[in-house]
Amino acid sequence: MNTVGVSADEQAVPLAPCTLRELVGYFLRLGALGFGGPIALAGYMQRDLVEQRRWVGKQDYVEGLALAQLAPGPLAAQLAMYLGWVRGGAYGAAAVGAAFVLPSFAMVIVLARLYVGYGGLPWMQGVFYGVGAAVIAIIVRSAVKLAKLTLGRDALLWGLFGLSAVVTAATGSEIIWLVIASGFVAMFIRTPPRATEAAAMWMFPAAFVTGAHGPASGGDLGQIAWFFTKAGAFVFGSGLAIIPFLYAGVVREHGWLDDQQFRDAVAVAMITPGPVVITAGFIGYLAGGLLGAVLAAAGTFAPPFLVVVLAARWLRKPAPRVKAFVRGVTASATGAIAGAALVLGKRAVFDVSTAAIALVTLTVLSRAKRIPEPLVIATAGVVGLLARSVIGG
Repeated sequence: MNTVGVSADEQAVPLAPCTLRELVGYFLRLGALGFGGPIALAGYMQRDLVEQRRWVGKQDYVEGLALAQLAPGPLAAQLAMYLGWVRGGAYGAAAVGAAFVLPSFAMVIVLARLYVGYGGLPWMQGVFYGVGAAVIAIIVRSAVKLAKLTLGRDALLWGLFGLSAVVTAATGSEIIWLVIASGFVAMFIRTPPRATEAAAMWMFPAAFVTGAHGPASGGDLGQIAWFFTKAGAFVFGSGLAIIPFLYAGVVREHGWLDDQQFRDAVAVAMITPGPVVITAGFIGYLAGGLLGAVLAAAGTFAPPFLVVVLAARWLRKPAPRVKAFVRGVTASATGAIAGAALVLGKRAVFDVSTAAIALVTLTVLSRAKRIPEPLVIATAGVVGLLARSVIGG
């Protein structure tokens, strides 16, 4: 998404009075009802807060959007935190961020509890048989949209995109150092440097730490908290950028989830409102129960919150070198999404029925742009349930 300048006349338009409580109430509703992914959520904020209610100035919104694009962290959540910071400093950022995240977090906890309790039932398996294929189509479409949005006709960025996509597809995991290195490559080529710059288990009942594989140990909970903190620090722009990183750690490295459970976790994030990265809460629940979900969600959203509170003033008007670095990282992260789609697709699209569901989903979302993704996914779940019953019967 490209930011635009704000004219003097636009800056002069008086803002309507708004208390921090009213702003928090708005983000509580947006977190509970806002579907469509980060770009759509950012658009809702512009429409509601800037254009209709005039609670937020256009300049503040534009600077917040630029910050969310440049700094690590999920775009929509970080933009929300920034607008809260403008209104009430660190307390405002924390209050707005919590209001925006908590509704979808509560929903994924309920779904995770049902998943752990009833995931073995045939009807649940049938639903996710179709949902998994639809999710692959959505990831592919998102990778295409992100590529068009962030790469343009820039040969360097396309090269970084392609390298990351190939490496991710070949290795089955995102190489985070390749993503970071891509940022430095873009920075050094575009702006050559001129100078050197420089929790204890006995404290919690077993019910709070029991996930899909039984009670989690204190070491497991520590690993969950640290892993998702790292994940939150490497999400640039779209929340889908976190998927390759999560797959490599959650499935391949730690073994907290298997391939099917991971695809289901991504699906749950897409059928619930709010930020896509709330999938961290679902994964944390399966890995370590309710406490694991809290640690995973807190770790994911802590880095963007700290960026807003500690570095917002500096990053609102970033230097060209910072912009070049972030563009390189974003290109590589987008390539990793494309590579992850291939890795996950090999496991989710494995017969005629799943291939048909994926193809139809991709076609519908590409041609009928006003159909909400949650409705498409729900429909795929019903189709998958019917197809599975026919195959089974």
